[in-house]
Amino acid sequence: MRSANRPCRLVSIWPSVSPALFRLVKPLGGKNRVPMDAAMPQFFFSHFRYRLGGAAVLLVVVVSAIGCHRLTANDSSEGVRLYQQGNYLGAVNSFQRALDQQPGNPDCFYNLGATYHQQGKLFGRPGDLETAEQYYHLCLARAPDHAACQRGLAVLLVETGRPGEAIKQLEQWAVRDPDSPEPHIEIARLCQEQGNLPAAEEQLAAALAVDPDNSRALVARGQLSEAAGNTQQALASYSRALELDRNQPTVMVKVATLQNGAAAATVAARPPPTGVSPAAR
Repeated sequence: MRSANRPCRLVSIWPSVSPALFRLVKPLGGKNRVPMDAAMPQFFFSHFRYRLGGAAVLLVVVVSAIGCHRLTANDSSEGVRLYQQGNYLGAVNSFQRALDQQPGNPDCFYNLGATYHQQGKLFGRPGDLETAEQYYHLCLARAPDHAACQRGLAVLLVETGRPGEAIKQLEQWAVRDPDSPEPHIEIARLCQEQGNLPAAEEQLAAALAVDPDNSRALVARGQLSEAAGNTQQALASYSRALELDRNQPTVMVKVATLQNGAAAATVAARPPPTGVSPAAR
């Protein structure tokens, strides 16, 4: 169970290893996560929730706690801004201050892990990748079902030549949290990357069995259908995903393109008007 107090702004994972087939799938999370790939849109947002004591004697403590949360939120937001500017050292310092203000917060561990992960990839520093992995594990030790961190660690394992470990980690997450579609979506991503499309389809079916209205799973299924040439099924999946979440401009473009293609194919397939030869049309 995630902590009710989540003052850290989080770094969203949208791995560079993910193929174009899954690029449309909106990453999961809340408003307080910075994209790992700065070129990717920011989708992860989290909300600040405070539990205020009812007793007047606790008023000073409560006000102090809120002030601390605000400081943490400011440091996390500053870390996000620095991360997006490519100032990873500054981002690490900001995220570390946020962690100092709320020791053990899993989101702060995740932010640090994701920042070191990005540094390690960009600058070819294996030491940063090892540090990132340590922070991911610290996060998951406190919040085993932290979706963004599960994704980030799986990506790192694949990038460092350990896809088997990544699959095992995600499968364990699926067993531990059977009511969540997210492990299945991430396993489907890895199966697709390894060329195992039937397994990817099975995992997406499992995700939709848990949550039939999961927009991410619908978009991923649409992409698999489109890649297989099943444009009608792809259009149906994309359209349903848009009904559930209109804030997906790339998916909107996909729907429009497929609809236009279907309309053009229908016109081309129409027989010529009676009494008019094809040459005269």
